[in-house]
Amino acid sequence: MGCILSKRNKNHGLEGDIKVTDLHARIDPQPTTLIETSPTVLKYQTPHFRASAKVRFPPVSSSDTWEVGWVQGCSNMDFFITYGDLGISSWEIPALKSGQQRFVSDSDGKHYPWYGCTTEVGVIVGPTNCYTVCHLRMNDNFHPSITWDIPVRNSHEVKLTKLARDQSFTVWLIASNKTTGQKFVLRTIKWRMQINIAVDGRQPLGRRAHLLDPIIQEQPQILEPNQNELPPPEALRAPNANNAQTLIWRPMTGREVVIVPPVSQ
Repeated sequence: MGCILSKRNKNHGLEGDIKVTDLHARIDPQPTTLIETSPTVLKYQTPHFRASAKVRFPPVSSSDTWEVGWVQGCSNMDFFITYGDLGISSWEIPALKSGQQRFVSDSDGKHYPWYGCTTEVGVIVGPTNCYTVCHLRMNDNFHPSITWDIPVRNSHEVKLTKLARDQSFTVWLIASNKTTGQKFVLRTIKWRMQINIAVDGRQPLGRRAHLLDPIIQEQPQILEPNQNELPPPEALRAPNANNAQTLIWRPMTGREVVIVPPVSQ
């Protein structure tokens, strides 16, 4: 069945307009937390991005089933891990890096195109004779583990010196008719997460890593309704960002090594 995307939600067979109220988006105003408890990896946890909205859905006269919820796509991922003069490892999404795609889906990998399947999406089964109100929420953050030593070895040596991550996302609030394939973009949000960490391997465990600017993240941008953007098809389908990414080790001398390949879907 075809997918028809629209920025507007009027005159599409509904008995009124879909209304979005109480729309909020923010990144918690706190620093990234550095966790130095393991002799093999440095862990960090970023503040959460959070979005919420109330969607008032008009009566549905047909037997159609509608879904309304959050869709997230990643448009940029720079993630470099430096090990002094030994080399750099990089998490990257090849399709984004090459320019083959503008976005990659950031779905949970099971419920495309939705970011999740609980508070992230609401379902309206027609026919209905009254308005349906959906309270929708989503949140996202990073909490990876980074090896102290270069990723092609398994030791307790501390060669890690720097970590830099810069990732950008667009979030769409979408109403989707499962019967016809129509999808209406209700609102659009953009956000970005930047992490810069310096590591001094001469220090004891617990005092090696230091968070650099930005300490507090830039707040998300909620676009006005007349500025809504349409998600490209690749933001709505597999693979998702977790499965599309790969970890590559690039030594200063020698050939690069794929440590974690993309997951086939």
